[in-house]
Amino acid sequence: MKVGFIGVGNMGGPMCRNIIRNSNHEVVVFDLGAEAVARCVEVGATAAASLADLVAQSDVVMTSLPMPKDVEAVALGSGGIAENARPGTVYFDLSTNSPVVARRLAEALKTKGVIMLDAPVSGGVVGAEAGTLAVMVGGDAVAYETHLALLRSFAANPIHMGEVGSGSIAKLVNNMMAFCNMAAAAEGMMLGAAAGIDLQKLATVIRTSSGGSAIFQKFGERALADRFEAAFALDLAYKDLHLALELADQLSVPTPAGAQTHNLMRLARGMGLGSSDSSAIVKVYEKALGRSLKTPD
Repeated sequence: MKVGFIGVGNMGGPMCRNIIRNSNHEVVVFDLGAEAVARCVEVGATAAASLADLVAQSDVVMTSLPMPKDVEAVALGSGGIAENARPGTVYFDLSTNSPVVARRLAEALKTKGVIMLDAPVSGGVVGAEAGTLAVMVGGDAVAYETHLALLRSFAANPIHMGEVGSGSIAKLVNNMMAFCNMAAAAEGMMLGAAAGIDLQKLATVIRTSSGGSAIFQKFGERALADRFEAAFALDLAYKDLHLALELADQLSVPTPAGAQTHNLMRLARGMGLGSSDSSAIVKVYEKALGRSLKTPD
């Protein structure tokens, strides 16, 4: 089987390389970044001449792209999937997308004989490199089962959520909860800082007590070291939470914690932190209180 992978950057690149290493499928790649393509070619991929070239020769197409508009452009735009895919092609969108957009694209591609499944992933760059990602899949159950081994070549925890769009819903709920946990961590640590207690000891207490979470593990390390190189950029986190709040608005579900966290992210982006790690939201508190969480080496 030939797998076409579109978007081989920070997340897509490791996933693509794991497919190459852990399966016997032929893999062809396309990305606007030549260096990203080269890293996949080095381990056995073939570089496509164009997006259209990749789609035309692939049995399965996968995309890992930043924004819903990017997914839509690849799926329905000039030279994209709708124009060039053979009937029977299966398309997995691994991006974090709007469920509304995912359903609309799936319906449009269905008229071309393409089966689309939304399959966002969770676990970050570390999980992508290690092949330990969770992948939440919405769409045709037969297509999911048929390609389960392919999904397991780059993700340890695939789960079929239901119809198209349900994978995106699961991802947005997960991310909203993670970001709210991060905002709570920022508040709590700054409260401890203002009270003057030892922050390293406070972080140890939280990690080993009921206030701890998977999010806090990395947040505490970054905040206390004042190091916010992007593992998951604030701009992307802001986009994901925006999509979750859009979904909540469509369903008339109150999400006060999510909305507060979104505003906190907006303030951080206004401080020029959009390309920093999402945990840099703590900088909003540091600026407001005139103190840093960084502890001496």
